[in-house]
Amino acid sequence: MESEQPPLPGSESGSPDAPSSPALSQSPRAETPQSAITSTYKDRSTGLTIFGVGQIILGILTALMIPLAMLGLLISRHAPGGPTSLRHLIPGLTTYLFVAVVLLTLGIGSIQAKRWARALTLIISWYWLAVGMLVTILLTAVLPVTMRTAMAQAQHNMGGAPAPPIPTGVMAVILTIIIVMAAFFLVLVPIGFVIFYGRSDVAETCRHRDPLERWTDRAPLPVIGASVVLAVGSAYMLVVAVTTPLFPFFGRYLTGIAGTTCFLALAALDAYLAYSLYRLQSSGWWLAISTLSVRIVSMILTYARADLMRAYSRIGFSDAQVQMMNANPMIRSHVILWWSLFSMVILFGFLIWIKRYFSDRANPIGPDPLTVSAT
Repeated sequence: MESEQPPLPGSESGSPDAPSSPALSQSPRAETPQSAITSTYKDRSTGLTIFGVGQIILGILTALMIPLAMLGLLISRHAPGGPTSLRHLIPGLTTYLFVAVVLLTLGIGSIQAKRWARALTLIISWYWLAVGMLVTILLTAVLPVTMRTAMAQAQHNMGGAPAPPIPTGVMAVILTIIIVMAAFFLVLVPIGFVIFYGRSDVAETCRHRDPLERWTDRAPLPVIGASVVLAVGSAYMLVVAVTTPLFPFFGRYLTGIAGTTCFLALAALDAYLAYSLYRLQSSGWWLAISTLSVRIVSMILTYARADLMRAYSRIGFSDAQVQMMNANPMIRSHVILWWSLFSMVILFGFLIWIKRYFSDRANPIGPDPLTVSAT
């Protein structure tokens, strides 16, 4: 039940128990809409519980992808291209496990109305929405061609035996269902999370039920978001370094020891950048901008010149597997590679946008730009 709550203890200016958040420590004379909402707010504990349960369900569904991937590994033993190596599946399995743990943790934290759970859920939801929109657009553009190619490849693997064609109407229905489901889980669901967790009264509910300062209160949420992305990227680089060392390096792909070394170095760099951004160090911001610029140039040169299929063959993929990947239009046309490059460009633009938080160290946090006023 939503109910009006009294002012938080110490929210008045000059109270010795006033919290350290800038939104709660402004004087009455300089009161802004952000500080005014602290006088009364709607308790959103019920909503936090509902959305927390939703995250737990999503986490369970994500965890179920792990046994499905292992089942696919067993089925691949009978595939024409030969069995898929478990080493090549580790990055995907690790991703499923990581996402499942994160969703389960944030769901429990949301039910408990923890400050860090609300902050991280809001950050992740924004990235979820941005990536989901790009993926949905990508699926809409290339999925029809991919399905036709896959059907032709399956017929070829059967020795060219004639197969009854799928009616155009049935194919359209299948594609529509896939795209609608993708749009629901990748766009509509994160929009719901962004709207709910971005409400100011949700933030006030978490502050009231979790009065202790958390690590997510010590930097602006956009800066924490960039730091989280770099930290997760650092961990992913470690996994890729020991499973699929395929490092784009100014027009060529480095594999083997050279590729592993570059991934490990990049993982260490991203870990340092994540820490320095969280600490609001201007030197870390400048280093992030400069190194990301170099990485984007390196990716452009490599994707435009290097032979990806040849690089795959050097890291353990069989000739049959390389031919199957080359038959996939998404891989053959480098759509996925250029999409990853576009994601890096978006991250670069986001780092440019958060420069404002590294210029005024006297009041580094200020109003939360990801929080909207209650209506």
